[in-house]
Amino acid sequence: MQENKLKNYLLLHFIVFIWGFTAILGALISLDSVPLVWYRMSLAVVFIALYFIVKKKSFKADTKGIFKFLFTGIIIALHWIFFFKAIKVSNVSVALVTMSTGAFFVSFIEPIFFRRKIKLLEIILGLIVIFGLYIIFNFESQYKLGIIYALISSFLNALFSVFNGLFIKKYSGGTISLYQMFFGVLFISIYIGYTNSFDASFFEVAKEDWVYLIILSSVCTAYAFIASVNVMKYISPYTVMLTINLEPIYAIILALFVFGDKEKMNMEFYFGACIVLFVVLLNGIIKNKKVIRSKIIEKSVRKK
Repeated sequence: MQENKLKNYLLLHFIVFIWGFTAILGALISLDSVPLVWYRMSLAVVFIALYFIVKKKSFKADTKGIFKFLFTGIIIALHWIFFFKAIKVSNVSVALVTMSTGAFFVSFIEPIFFRRKIKLLEIILGLIVIFGLYIIFNFESQYKLGIIYALISSFLNALFSVFNGLFIKKYSGGTISLYQMFFGVLFISIYIGYTNSFDASFFEVAKEDWVYLIILSSVCTAYAFIASVNVMKYISPYTVMLTINLEPIYAIILALFVFGDKEKMNMEFYFGACIVLFVVLLNGIIKNKKVIRSKIIEKSVRKK
């Protein structure tokens, strides 16, 4: 049992490492953000559909679900477009540190849909994150556009995460992911068609880019999603969330090795980044302690 838990814990870190590698691939691929996301989502649909066929899973979804996945699929597509735009105009480190604000966007969006009050602690932690971003924004002024794109991406990420938190109560993760990817591709296809960008050059993709795109869509999207769901059967949500918060750290270290001087920032950036990442980790610890405490109280009440 202990050996199985250790195996899945190592697998979880590998999955987070893969998610961090997504940003590296985005920087390596020469395509602009819109075609990049179109290829990523298109290939991901194929890989997830193949998984459904091999596992003999049903493709069925009700009409209400289809409309929900249509809306969130568009949000996900826009989230990835702005995410890769942020990387293209700045670098991996700036984009990922800014993306760490997602947890705090969730803190303000979630109460609207789950009908709960906004907590004072979340506001305080959110303000500290803004302070950390201000330090980065102030001393890395050449990356302002990248920070703005990453903030938009982070907000959209928080938005669809909250929606998926509602959807998962009724639909399987595989069904949600498959249809969201499909509708994301459809949305981008309509946009590309409207702007007359579906020309011969759109399909002229370099061999190196094809390799990166296949890795991005299969390993970093389809596999990572399916594996992360399976890991959650053996590891507590507390451990999962804290480990996922290490993604920017893994990615920044990776980026330093892959891109070298391009990723080296001044000390003020790392100071601001440490503030943001520390608060994100602290937020995870506090919230999960509350969840564990409430479960203990609930069990004791049941025993009585």
